[in-house]
This record gives sequence, C-alpha cells and structure tokens, in this order.
Amino acid sequence: MVPLTYVSASGLSIADPEFWRRPLSSRMADFAMLREQTPFVPVELENPFGAMDRFQAVIRHAELLEISTQPQTFCSGRGSISIQDMPAEAMEYFGSLITMDDPRHARLRRIVGRSFTPRRLEQVIDSVEGICTALIDEICEKGEVDLVEAISAPFPLLVICDMMGIPRSEFRTVLEATNIILGAGDPEMMGEGDPLGALFQAGITLTSVMNGLADHRRREPTDDLTSALVHADVEGESLSPEELGAFFILLAVAGNDTTRTATSLGMHFLGEYPEQRRIWQTDLPTVTPTAVEEIVRFASPVTFMRRTATGRVTISGHDFEDGDKVVLFYGAANRDPRVFNDPEHFDVRRDPNPHVGFGGPGPHFCLGAHLARRELGVVFRQLLTRLPDIEPIGPPDYLQAMTVPLVGGVKHLPVAFTPTARQGH
Repeated sequence: MVPLTYVSASGLSIADPEFWRRPLSSRMADFAMLREQTPFVPVELENPFGAMDRFQAVIRHAELLEISTQPQTFCSGRGSISIQDMPAEAMEYFGSLITMDDPRHARLRRIVGRSFTPRRLEQVIDSVEGICTALIDEICEKGEVDLVEAISAPFPLLVICDMMGIPRSEFRTVLEATNIILGAGDPEMMGEGDPLGALFQAGITLTSVMNGLADHRRREPTDDLTSALVHADVEGESLSPEELGAFFILLAVAGNDTTRTATSLGMHFLGEYPEQRRIWQTDLPTVTPTAVEEIVRFASPVTFMRRTATGRVTISGHDFEDGDKVVLFYGAANRDPRVFNDPEHFDVRRDPNPHVGFGGPGPHFCLGAHLARRELGVVFRQLLTRLPDIEPIGPPDYLQAMTVPLVGGVKHLPVAFTPTARQGH
C-alpha cells in the first residue's frame, strides 16, 4: 500500500467521497493547504471493481501546464482519462476525443473542428439568445425558482440539441441520459438499480438518438451540425457511425454539464460577492468577458482529467515511471497563488487570468470553449438585465458523488427575484 503522505486540513483524503460532498470553498481550502506542501499528492482510491488505483494528484499550475503540453510523455489513451482504467470498448463508447492520442486524436479533431470554429459558431448565437429569452420567459413571472431546473440545466443542452438538429421531442430523453452519465453515482440522478448498468443504458440511449438522426441526415441533409459531421470530408476522411455516436455523447455530456455547473456556481458567487455583482451589473458590455473567465476559473466545472506516463520522466523533482497515473486537478491549479493574485477572491475584472478551466494547453484544450464563453455571456447578461435583483436564497446542493466526480455538479440552487413581464411572443 502506498501511504497517503499528505492529508488535508479537514483530515479527509482527496479519494474520500466526503471530500467532494462539501461546499466548494471547503474543498478549495483543503487544496490550498496541500498545494503549499507539494506539487504532487500521492493518493490511493478503491475503484468500483474493488481494486486499488494509485495516482499522483497534480495541484499546482506550473506542473499541470507542463504535463498538459507533453501529450507524448503523458498520454490520454492508455486506460482512459478517468482515474480507474476503462475497457477499450467503454473508452470508445464514452470517451471519443478525450481518450485518444495522436494520430487518431488529430484526425478526429481535424474533422469535427471544422464545425467548431468561432466563425461557424457565430451562426448559432441568435439561437443561443432566443433559447435563453424563452427560458427566462417561463420563469420571469414566478419570483422564485430552482435555477438549475429552470435555466442552468436546459439552456446549454437546448443549444446543443438545436445545433445538432435534434427535435425538441427528444430533449427530455437526452437530458435524463446526460444526468445519469455525469451523476457521479448520486441516487437522485442515477435512480434505482445498478449504477454501471444505468450508465451504459444512458450511453445506448444517446447513441440511438444520434444514429437515427444521422441516418436521416445522410439521406436528407440540412444546415445543422449533424449534417455537417456526417457529410464531412477533410482530406478524404469522414466520421464513422461509431465515431459520430461517441462524439455526440461527449458533446451532449461535456458541453452541457460544464456550462450548466458554471451558470449555477456563477450565480452562487454573485450572491457571495455582492460588490462584484454591482461592478458587473453597472457595466455589462465591458465586464462580461472578464467576468465569464473568472466564473470558469473560480468554479472550474471539470474537476480533473487523468494522464498516464509513457516512460521515465522527472518533473519538479518527482520521478515518474512508465504506467504511472497523474490526475490533473484544475480547480486547485486555478487557485495557485504563484500565478493568481489573491486567488481565493472572486474578481469579475481579473486580468490577466491564465486559468485552466477549459483544460491545460495542448491538443486536448476544450473544443467548445468559444461556445461555452458565449453561452455564459448571454445567460448572465439576460439574467442580470431582465431579473436585475435575482439572488440565491439558499446554498448550492452539490452532487453526492460516490467517488471523485469528473464534473463538480450542482443539483439545485434556489433563487428569488421580483417578477417581471415576459418578452417572447
């Protein structure tokens, strides 16, 4: 057994589910103490199959960047980006781009990247605005709602479904499946029964939705993203049906839950830092870009990604051997005082802000970062304009993770506001 040399101020290991069930501020306080002791925290964790996984938790900014920019030395495709190794077929099913290394990763990213350029995404901004307007119309007369249920959860997923051309009649099916995949084992999200069985059934559901639509688009193309992907021809290459299904699972889950969590926690932060809310609300056009980046830094919705050493290498005095697992904790790196001035303070005008909330630099930097930034800008601008006194009236209800969650999600966030009139027609 590898001893856990470093423990947090709370006495909890990073591997303990209780570590992740506490408020974000408590978790970050523990990471702050650990970060001052060492750049790498040795951790051992019992996985769902009863075996022990051992890894080094990377919690400082510099080391996380160094590992992220060496994909040949620290790869993604050996065993998965999850802490526990996954069977190859499960990686194919749920991983898509994020569990691949070059040259396959480069090939797939080259094909799908054509549909995620800033120029192409500008074409969906009207849709983003319209979806947000319609969702606020549904709640603006109520005065009190669960922000997650009313806005945070449906907004980014509706954007993705519209981009892909998925009919609204399938929205509830897609939402429930994505909740299960990123439910972190929380019974409220997973339902009754075997969690692993529910996980694979959710993947089958999403793949079925995508494959049915793709078959139709092959026969009758339109101007949606599914048509663009099934007819993509980049240097003679296109996506196979299996690659398209896996990519949709990645898009529907990662593109949904990350923005959803950032929206919920962003509103929570504005309640905790009323002076920052006033700064933002007083000058929405100027402050929105930096405020969005600060929400992503402070929330760090993606908890971690794992990499695996492909050979012997030394970083910051630590020797890694072939097969060693390293787990990159983005939230800890995003509060590293070596990089960020007063990192535990939420500052909507923070600049520069070299956060790693969209992943570290390198080939696996988030493909949807531009879309996420635009979505967050739109939703907060509309909320702070149309419901100017909206504020949390209770703490975030975090996922009750069974292990280290891939996304530190929020299940519920009650908010209140003065009722206003609908804008839609």
